Parts: sequence; structure tokens; C-alpha cells
Amino acid sequence: MAQESKYYIVEASALPEIILKVARAKQALEWKEAATVNEATRLVGISRSAFYKYRDAVHPLSDMMRGHIVTIQAMLKDEPGVLSSILNIFAASGGNILTINQSIPTGGIAAVTLSTETSGLIMPLEELVHKASSMEGVLKFEILAG
Repeated sequence: MAQESKYYIVEASALPEIILKVARAKQALEWKEAATVNEATRLVGISRSAFYKYRDAVHPLSDMMRGHIVTIQAMLKDEPGVLSSILNIFAASGGNILTINQSIPTGGIAAVTLSTETSGLIMPLEELVHKASSMEGVLKFEILAG
């Protein structure tokens, strides 16, 4: 009887170095930084056998979310233009906002929930989240579900 697959979301800093290097080699191939597996493995400093051992089990979060609906929660300062700036990041990244739910601000902070469709993203989802998180007026920006 086949064993059922289990998946975990783990922060990169907690992963063994080989897993991170396999992910980086896959990225180098996808982004055309390397034309062959041999080039990609040399670029990141791992053997081809290590790459082949783990390649089918290592998937960046952005790959897992591509073509899915992702729900994001944000805590924003109640200041003009903060939400608009976040929406501009989504527009520039190719993300499609499906719904926006914003609470009435209390204590100068508004809770915002965004549902977005990610199949049109032209950047990794992690990069979009990082860009939005580091904007002026954004207190919290995280993926809730996807």
C-alpha cells in the first residue's frame, strides 16, 4: 500500500542546507541562470545525485500557490494611501485581487483581508509578500490560507 504524502510549511532558516541548495538550483534552471542540471548544481555547490534525490520533494511556496486563490491578512496604519500602495504592488506583480474586506479602523489600525488569484504572478509570491510587508504603514502582512 502506498504511503500518503504529507506536506509541511517550514521557514527556510530551519531547513538543512542541502534542501535550500536544491531549491536554489531549481530556481536557477527556471530563471535561465543555468541551462543544464550540471550547471545549476555547480552554481550552488551540490552534486547532481543530491539534486536528483530531492528535486521532486522540494517546492517553493510560490510554486505551490501558483494558480490558486490565496487569502492574505494585513494590519495597516489608518493613513491615506497605505491600502492603495499595497494594491499597486499587486497590480505590478500580476496578482488579481478578488475581494477586499477592511474593518473600521480602531486605535489607528485597520485589519484588511485580501483574496487574490495567483496564476498571473510575474514574481514569486514570497517576493510580493516581502515587498508589501516592508512598505511604510504596513504593520503585518501574511498569508492566511491558500
